Amino acid sequence: MKIGIGNDHAAVTMKNEIKAYLEELGHEVVDFGISKEESCDYPVYGEAVGRAVVSGQVECGVLICGTGVGISIAANKVPGVRAAVCSDTTTARLVKEHNNANIIAFGARIVGIEVAKDIVKTYLDAEFQGGRHEKRIAMIHDIENKR
Repeated sequence: MKIGIGNDHAAVTMKNEIKAYLEELGHEVVDFGISKEESCDYPVYGEAVGRAVVSGQVECGVLICGTGVGISIAANKVPGVRAAVCSDTTTARLVKEHNNANIIAFGARIVGIEVAKDIVKTYLDAEFQGGRHEKRIAMIHDIENKR
């Protein structure tokens, strides 16, 4: 699978470890993040991964900032993105099964590297359940189209 990854200055080390982990799992990773720990603006990287997902350049995305919140808010401003912050594996599984999230996010200041790896693996292994959830995804798209 081709996965986009993005990060800000708070998550350089974790991004590098998650990127390596994804490659070990056999995925191709496109890095939209920053490699230096100098202060930067997380919306740039959230938007970049969001646009890559929506355009089909990558199949899904992983975003990491201090909390995972700011960068996911930025990504969610791109129409068609469903980015969800995950701090545990149950959430990571359910955002895919129920919400068909196409991007996950987490915080380098919130979760440790092993939990982050578990979150990523759980998300990637999960499958959208469809059914009653399809109607709700359509409702989300309708909200986007009201702009």
